[in-house]
Amino acid sequence: MDKLRVLFLCTGNSCRSQMAEGLAKHLKGDLIDAYSAGTVPKTLDPRAVTVMKEKGIDISGGRSKHVNELMNISFDYVITVCGHANETCPFFPGKTRVVHQGFDDPPVLAQDAASEDEALVHYRRVRDEIEAYILTLPGALTATTKSFHLEP
Repeated sequence: MDKLRVLFLCTGNSCRSQMAEGLAKHLKGDLIDAYSAGTVPKTLDPRAVTVMKEKGIDISGGRSKHVNELMNISFDYVITVCGHANETCPFFPGKTRVVHQGFDDPPVLAQDAASEDEALVHYRRVRDEIEAYILTLPGALTATTKSFHLEP
């Protein structure tokens, strides 16, 4: 069986989508060929790198990419992991199916944290929620998809 090509899409491709890509590669690499990108890419979030290392997953070599950099790849699924990316998701050619599975934004949650440890609590929670979702894949995808096709 061929692996499913899955793109995790977020606004900045700095945190949630990077964690999702790393977790998918680590936990479901035999079933999923995972990618991540953003609609307005930012720098990779060092706290995301920290909490992923706690799970034994190194995403430090990743970089934030604009979704346009990956438009030549035929994805089976695009999973938007934030509301903004869901609202601004570009159209993908072919039979790509788009699924929205939103997660809280750790940098926003952590902005008023009194310490680094307090900030990381938010990142860990969201990482663990993303991990729980990744563990449901690919089965959960078929129940929650909507197809977008470009007209010729």
